[in-house]
Amino acid sequence: MLTQIDTVDGFRKALDAERLAGRTVGLVPTMGALHAGHAALMERAAAECDVAAVTIFVNPLQFAPTEDLAAYPRDLDGDRRAAAGAGAQLLFTPSETEMYPGGRDAVTTVSVPGLGTHLEGRTRPTHFDGVATVVAKLFAIAGPCRAYFGEKDFQQLAVIRRLVSDLSIPVEVIACPTVRDDDGLALSSRNAYLTAAERAVAPVLHRALRAGIAAIEAGERDAAAVRTVMSAIVGAEPLATLDYAEVVDAHDLTVPARLAGELRLLIAARLGRARLIDNMGVTV
Repeated sequence: MLTQIDTVDGFRKALDAERLAGRTVGLVPTMGALHAGHAALMERAAAECDVAAVTIFVNPLQFAPTEDLAAYPRDLDGDRRAAAGAGAQLLFTPSETEMYPGGRDAVTTVSVPGLGTHLEGRTRPTHFDGVATVVAKLFAIAGPCRAYFGEKDFQQLAVIRRLVSDLSIPVEVIACPTVRDDDGLALSSRNAYLTAAERAVAPVLHRALRAGIAAIEAGERDAAAVRTVMSAIVGAEPLATLDYAEVVDAHDLTVPARLAGELRLLIAARLGRARLIDNMGVTV
């Protein structure tokens, strides 16, 4: 049975009571508009922990004034059904004033420099400060737990891992594989913005990543050459506008002088209203 909690104090006390009873907690932070990718995270948390707790909060701190905060997809009734169906027992749905009682402009912020300033950070310079701040707050409310995040937002995952390590937060971060549609498109709440024509060509990001990996597996060791391969594929699609295509070290997100070790290929592009991101890994 799913229990919905709207207050910070109520959620904290509920999870403290579970741990006091000897039960382990799996936390799945989300912004709602839950889809099959979120369901995979919730199901894994439910399978690996005694209690699966889901948070839904559309965090204003990670949206720039020009971004889609007001239009971001919201479906709380559907989210409740999805969370219950995936085995979650607790659903935390705070309001903005509950999370930021002093107002969003008076919030102490958390920054993870280096990891959050390029790639997504170059296009969305305030984004990762907002992510780091809300995640640090959610971890402080939830207490010791395992927290489940999808690899689709790979840079976000790196930022959160560094945050937990640097601040000695008692949370184990669990990375879960990206969930895709049959044609390779990574599932995302923002896919709802795509028109039928845009949805038909959206797998171009996945094709570009696969082409980049194929080049590396064929022996290419120059990051710029791999960028060119990926960029050309997206550039050939008239409906898509490339933001970036990059190959980086999977641990620190820097671009190696020569490609080696664990690598991550990352890509972002706009299709109409939707800005889509995706990534894939390869080891040399």
